[in-house]
Amino acid sequence: MMPRILIADDHEIVLEGIRTLLARARREWEICGEARNGEEAVSLVKSVQPDIVVLDITMPRLSGLHAAMQIAKLNIGCRVLMFTMHDSPRLAAEVQNAGAHGFVLKTQAARDLVRAIECLLGGNTFFGAEPKEKSKDKPERASGPLFRWAYAGF
Repeated sequence: MMPRILIADDHEIVLEGIRTLLARARREWEICGEARNGEEAVSLVKSVQPDIVVLDITMPRLSGLHAAMQIAKLNIGCRVLMFTMHDSPRLAAEVQNAGAHGFVLKTQAARDLVRAIECLLGGNTFFGAEPKEKSKDKPERASGPLFRWAYAGF
């Protein structure tokens, strides 16, 4: 069965870029949906039940972090990969605390996006440039939200 991927970003050019990058790299992957805000992403996950969601952190109506939390609560086996321009030492903990399985920096998408999706499809996580093996370790809890504006629902 073909892996099904949903992509969510509020910028059309980013959606087009992800779609093109994935189509060129892995023709066997299906883009099963596209969302332009967090609410739409959660709704589409419920209806199309993708294997992977590539989810921008900063989106209108519902932030990517809040969307990831809601997707995790659906318990449908969908793996979430956050896609962000924000780079911070606390980013991995924030993303894990939201229920996501990894993140890719937009500045590193050409190098890391396909590899990160492959890691998630294999049941592993991808936090930054290096994939991580399956782990039961919980992340260190951040002392407060790194992205306060993301939690506000933007």
